[in-house]
Amino acid sequence: MSKTKFEKIRNWEYWPSSMFYVPNLPYAFYLAIRAKHPAFFSAANPAIKSSGNGTESKFHTIQLVPEKYRPKSVLIPPNKCFQKVLEEIKNQNINFPLIAKPDIGFRGLLVEKINSENDLEVYLKNYPIDIIVQEFLDHENECGIFYHRNPNKDSGHISSITLKKFISVKGDGKSTLRELIMNDDRACIYIELFEKIHKTSLNNIPSNNKNIKLTVIGNHSKGTQFINGNHLISNKLERTFDDLSKSINGWYYGRVDLKYNSFENLENGQDFKVLEINGIIAEPTHIYDAKNFTYFQALKAIRIHWKSLFQISVINHKVHKIPYKSAKKFIHEMFELKSYISSIKKLQ
Repeated sequence: MSKTKFEKIRNWEYWPSSMFYVPNLPYAFYLAIRAKHPAFFSAANPAIKSSGNGTESKFHTIQLVPEKYRPKSVLIPPNKCFQKVLEEIKNQNINFPLIAKPDIGFRGLLVEKINSENDLEVYLKNYPIDIIVQEFLDHENECGIFYHRNPNKDSGHISSITLKKFISVKGDGKSTLRELIMNDDRACIYIELFEKIHKTSLNNIPSNNKNIKLTVIGNHSKGTQFINGNHLISNKLERTFDDLSKSINGWYYGRVDLKYNSFENLENGQDFKVLEINGIIAEPTHIYDAKNFTYFQALKAIRIHWKSLFQISVINHKVHKIPYKSAKKFIHEMFELKSYISSIKKLQ
């Protein structure tokens, strides 16, 4: 067995998502029975299509965020004239490098940092789907904050903070970049990704003590390490997110992925940018800090969040008359999403 395969089996943070959700299905069925509807969760976030089940447009969802908190972005339909793409990017004052990603995406799929016009043209030709082109934010830090609020109350709660540590290796003046990656217990797991990102420099020998950041995309699938930051939850931060939630009429439950420089400024609602708002399929990603959580604690944390989702959805339905989406339509959307994801994975 290879070192990479052994690490993926030994460390539960790399286990497939089914290992986190199948054991919790009995609890999901119990909540559905209590709500008297199999798709009760579809009423949680009326501002977002299907409350954010993954089929929603990320571009249209980010437009719900106040302008000062969102990055400059444009939505590029497939096969659009490239010169017009460049004009639109220029009109929005988006410069290279920039970030390109699918408008409907999943776990960092096809998210790339694009360094030049030529690279962007190749990317858009390779992926003829709706693509978001977004300014590259050079804030020092990235985190995910899970927030939920009873629709009848003015204040909510933060239940999860995930600090993101971008994967890197340090040169020793002797080893090639490939060797440094393969000698790192975490980096070696993502060698296929880094062979693509750093294909022109894998045989270079970084100087002694030089730190090489291997990715700038804050997704677990890109090698980013998720660290439990729940000790940073504070009343001040919750008030900031109360304000954000109330500025988006109809968003009560989900995870906000954002960039920031100083956590103190973030607490005060200053100097941060929202990358994405994730709805009902959002995870409290701090649970993937395998050094500080056990697998069974992770399962319990998911159930706790589902309980909050149930409460919010039922209140929205009973008090605010938000209809539940038909189970048939919801399931149809999920099958469409699965088919879409399979199709774009084939483009890689």
